[in-house]
Amino acid sequence: MPDLSNASRGQPARGSGAVLLTLGGVVAAFGVASCCGLPFMLATLGLGTAWLGGLALLAAPHRLILLVAATVCLVSATVLLWRQRAAVCAPRAVCTRPAIRGATMIGLLVGLALLYLGYTYA
Repeated sequence: MPDLSNASRGQPARGSGAVLLTLGGVVAAFGVASCCGLPFMLATLGLGTAWLGGLALLAAPHRLILLVAATVCLVSATVLLWRQRAAVCAPRAVCTRPAIRGATMIGLLVGLALLYLGYTYA
């Protein structure tokens, strides 16, 4: 009988929780930082920030919810990533790929920076 992987059954791949939580945290932190901190940072780098105006108008009323969601997602992703380092991953699992682990770590750092900017400058 052939072995069916999780991906072929429509289930998320094992070890993808940290990646998905990191993406969710970065998106929420981007929404929090879009009104205040992110335009300052991008303007310092010489980039235009006019495109953030519409996003800031949408995100500003929900700032506290986005702040909490970003914090929960980023902390949960950090815990999952830390637990994956201690556990032995199955072959071909998402957590065995060093590039995915490195990209998740970079995403966590970017999310934390955006979260800090959004919290500090608002």
